Amino acid sequence: MGNMPENGVYKLSGISPENETGGVKMSSDHPKHHKTISEFFAADPATADRDFFGRETNEDRRGFLRGAGLATMSALVGANIPFHANLPQGFLPIAMASTDVLVGKDGLTLLNDRPVNAETPPHLLDDDITPTSRHFIRNNGIPPDDIDAATWELTVDGLVNNPMTMTIADLQSKFDVVTMALLIECGGNGRSFFNPPAKGNQWTLGAVACAEWTGVRLKDVLNAVGVQNSVVYTAHVGADAHLTGDPDKLPISRGVPIAKAMTDDVLIAWGMNGNDIHPMNGAPLRLVVPGWPGSCSQKWLTRIYLRDIVHDGPKMTGSSYRVPNRAVEPGEKVENEDFVIIERMPVKSLITNPATDSASGTSMEVRGHAWSGDRTVSAVDVSIDFGATWQAASLDAPVNSGAWQNWRSNVRFPGAGYYEIWARATDSAGVMQPFAIDWNPKGYLNNTMHRVAVRVS
Repeated sequence: MGNMPENGVYKLSGISPENETGGVKMSSDHPKHHKTISEFFAADPATADRDFFGRETNEDRRGFLRGAGLATMSALVGANIPFHANLPQGFLPIAMASTDVLVGKDGLTLLNDRPVNAETPPHLLDDDITPTSRHFIRNNGIPPDDIDAATWELTVDGLVNNPMTMTIADLQSKFDVVTMALLIECGGNGRSFFNPPAKGNQWTLGAVACAEWTGVRLKDVLNAVGVQNSVVYTAHVGADAHLTGDPDKLPISRGVPIAKAMTDDVLIAWGMNGNDIHPMNGAPLRLVVPGWPGSCSQKWLTRIYLRDIVHDGPKMTGSSYRVPNRAVEPGEKVENEDFVIIERMPVKSLITNPATDSASGTSMEVRGHAWSGDRTVSAVDVSIDFGATWQAASLDAPVNSGAWQNWRSNVRFPGAGYYEIWARATDSAGVMQPFAIDWNPKGYLNNTMHRVAVRVS
């Protein structure tokens, strides 16, 4: 296996403070990584000004003040800045310095704050339905600063018979409103465990969640506009700005095959766990495409258009959200034409109790979740003896299609000492979660068994 070291032990260590590679995206000569905006600006205001907002010198402040830099600053302080022309280089508004980019989130680990990306430690994902405060964040661009649900509009056009532009109120009145528990997982979840390392956000295990989403089925909207016979793919557009501030560039625009778009569990959603969507999770309107890479679930959704070709928007081509069409050696260079688009996510399980490095008595309940793209999970097994023997866990059915499945198992330890609890899931097609997977250049689809350490006294 491409990811198996010589000693036969798969690397499953988490990100420690010493090896953490997250934080603000900085220039290569910056002396130190910082995890918060205020730390970044305090260390080197001029460099921070350039790296965070794109301002190089006083001469280009006019461009900055007309572009995404001002929009970013306004969004972070929560209002327009009337005297923005007077802002000196390297200046950080006091409101922004005290702003937590994870407002409304609880216990998430910040990997990057330009764009904002944050994951949830597995033990904080123990709820059957993920609370909004613990739903991970995966952004590609700068969120819009105007997210007024009353004025938001969605256009559905392209190869359709009756193009429509609708408000959220129109969607609510014209179509059946549904609430479903739907799983979203980043395609790069588990990237930090690849060796050699793969570029990108170094997700460990927490770029996954299953919240309750309220909205309308995408297929109902597509039936209303009339899908032409030549359509093969959707294309999605959001209101987030490109990190460069170029208004002519989109940070991401992906799509799905029309057959996937017409399934019952793909939603255009405006609600999350009974309330508005969290701003960092795409308020006021987003797509939710469960079981496929989270990048398909466009946030801050403003347009869906239908095409007679596979969509070729930003992060749909090259190696983005693609894996090699064959097994490759670790570190091997793969040409773009040898990559294939990721569709369904692989079978996977997560242990949410106990947290790793827990102390325990001689018995405990182990529990977690399992999922497998468009399939269901048929079994979850647990081992406490490094995979020599396995015991079947009690497994719940999904509450609806597109949701993860909750599982639990009571285990007894034979005596004091160090133990590892391993979990593996098997899906409805008989595919079992592996101990290790082959390496791929972008670090996608890591569904290796989750292992947690327990010390029994």
